[in-house]
Amino acid sequence: MFNKKHLYFVIGIIFILAFFNSILASSYPDGLERVAEDLGFIEHTRDSFSIFADYALPFGSELVSTGLAGLLGVLVTYLVLVVIGKIIIKKRVACR
Repeated sequence: MFNKKHLYFVIGIIFILAFFNSILASSYPDGLERVAEDLGFIEHTRDSFSIFADYALPFGSELVSTGLAGLLGVLVTYLVLVVIGKIIIKKRVACR
């Protein structure tokens, strides 16, 4: 059905989509930031350290850093799901 060639192709497409969709993401504020602006307390907040401040990595051009942040986000999400899946499988095997 699926072989490694197909798997690598699908993963490549996912990474390409993650990179380019991140670049196309809206630059408008998210919901919480919008409420803070509308209610007038955004200027009283302080910025905390964030690797993904404004959904971009802190280097290079804005387009590349935004695309790489999206790519890294997909990769981290995948790894978290793999770990959760392994934990679930391990618990199911232990229950038998």
